[in-house]
Amino acid sequence: MLLHPLAFDRFVAPARLRPQLWRLIVGLGVVVLIYLGWMALMAGIIWTAKGETGLDRALGSIGTGSTPGSLILLLLTFVGMALGTFAATRWLHKRPIATLFGPGQIVLRDFALGFGVFAAFAVPGILWFFFTLDLTPNATWHIWLMFLPLALIGLLIQTGAEELVFRGYMQQQLAARFASRWIWMVLPSVIFGLVHYAPDEMGDSVWLLVFVTGFFGLIMADLTARSGSIGMAWGLHFANNLFAILLFTTGEALDGLALYRLPFTVSDTQAILPLLAVDLFGMALVWAACRYALRGR
Repeated sequence: MLLHPLAFDRFVAPARLRPQLWRLIVGLGVVVLIYLGWMALMAGIIWTAKGETGLDRALGSIGTGSTPGSLILLLLTFVGMALGTFAATRWLHKRPIATLFGPGQIVLRDFALGFGVFAAFAVPGILWFFFTLDLTPNATWHIWLMFLPLALIGLLIQTGAEELVFRGYMQQQLAARFASRWIWMVLPSVIFGLVHYAPDEMGDSVWLLVFVTGFFGLIMADLTARSGSIGMAWGLHFANNLFAILLFTTGEALDGLALYRLPFTVSDTQAILPLLAVDLFGMALVWAACRYALRGR
């Protein structure tokens, strides 16, 4: 895979000022600490408002996003991840936060492009779901529309925070230190897949889903390197999660605002295996279309 050298060099250049590996390791520790601190702050606010019993009940529902309100709160926990990434970038690498994103105009343009490409390929999948699967209504349209603005903001925060960590901070700092794509592109994608490891929800399908998530991360990493910003990866990620969280659910988690419930669970490996194959094929098509859109840069 030939990368666009100028776009990639511009994206990585700010990280080359302080590329030491120890800074990245400590920086990731800072991200985790601030992320946990933010969640503790949110828990403290809930405890103050609802007491210990209310906090226990809220934490149980937030952990799975099983209600509209708990799903919004779960998405808002990712504010801490973004703040942690900002802090690590400023404190340890002494570079502007904006360098994590790439040039502003490119970020906005490529976000819209990535979202549009994903949406174009998702429409046939949505129609296929309706014509071939026995879907069950989940959230009512009234509730869905009432919470939609907050959900969209939450998804922007959640997907943006993950892109900042994996395709912004980690990819930039590793590329500033190592020339091999196996390190700066593949390693963050493997970690991205592993942090989605959830055996209690995924059952026997857990490693298949980790692989698919890691493959998605690898596509995002390649498009980030080619475009010179996190915009396209962010737009694709946002569109993907909108599809998976606000439209369809398998019911194990993050189902508080999904309009329809699928007739199987992710732990049913035999049922989801064909769907995962289609998902991988769709990802490859989206990637190819985005690569084609970037060809003239």
